[in-house]
Amino acid sequence: MRRATTLVGLVAVLATAACGGAQDSAEPELDPAKLTIYSSQHENVTQAWVDAFEKKTGEEVQIRFGKDSSMGHQLVEEGADSPADVFLTENSPAMTLVQDADLLAPVDDTTLAQVPKDRAPSNGLWTSIAARSTVLVYNPELVDEADLPDSLMDLQDPEYQGKWGAGATGADFQAIVAGMLELEGEQATADWLTGLKDNAELLQNNIVTMKAVNEGQLPMGVIYHYYWYRDQAASKEGSGNTKLKYFKNEDPGAFVSYSAGGVLKSSKHSAEAQDFLAFVTSKEGQQILTDSGAKEYTVATGVEADADLPPLDSLEAPDIDPFTLDSEKVAELMTDAGVL
Repeated sequence: MRRATTLVGLVAVLATAACGGAQDSAEPELDPAKLTIYSSQHENVTQAWVDAFEKKTGEEVQIRFGKDSSMGHQLVEEGADSPADVFLTENSPAMTLVQDADLLAPVDDTTLAQVPKDRAPSNGLWTSIAARSTVLVYNPELVDEADLPDSLMDLQDPEYQGKWGAGATGADFQAIVAGMLELEGEQATADWLTGLKDNAELLQNNIVTMKAVNEGQLPMGVIYHYYWYRDQAASKEGSGNTKLKYFKNEDPGAFVSYSAGGVLKSSKHSAEAQDFLAFVTSKEGQQILTDSGAKEYTVATGVEADADLPPLDSLEAPDIDPFTLDSEKVAELMTDAGVL
């Protein structure tokens, strides 16, 4: 399924999807007396963090859910009048958008100290709260391991035409492209996106991509790791016929995307907001992530990720300062390539 739209149209669609996906009714009114979390992280994980924080502190918290890009744009539009105190994302480019609008307060040093420096932005305006790795899911009945591409960049080559797919319109995939843009530069990324348009099946999301490979519709696809591990831990209905390839070697295909947490400069509950972010990145908060079954990587020092996952430090991910990832440029390049 191929999609094309203008960048303006894309932003309009994303804005409609803000706050919990498609909604027919208006957003519920927020109580200004409560700590307010804007979250595009997975609902079950966010809710588990909030429940534990409320129990630990007695603080009352309310959550407004949305999607990465639309919620980031919503915060920029709301500016200093936003009711949000904390912003949690699935991928860091949405936080970069808010950061670049000068809407974030510096994260407390004690919170930053809970996360290794290579897993957080150098500017100290937000911190990582979880991580996910780019992987290639493939069907060994359709492609031999020896014939898999050595690099994500190779998928633009004509030999892979019609042999792979990706959820290219989603924030997950666009974060991967943002990593590529930082590593390879604008021209190489634009060329790769042209190859994507020519070679790949453009699918709805990571799950659809994985299932298409599992069902033999495509030999391989680009996804984030945790979709595969979740399915493997359950019925294996969507992944039982597949395996994963980790590109490693600091390849763009080894990109690790960090979920982000930040405190809004305009927060009316700034002390409590900082406390919440400190809790999420604490050993207790990170253990909640592991225990949730989300299969995302923990990022804090001293907290092991789910035992099913290969260690984060073994993935040989490229070294990228996440505060540099440019979601707006990615949207522009993908639109120009006819992918969005």
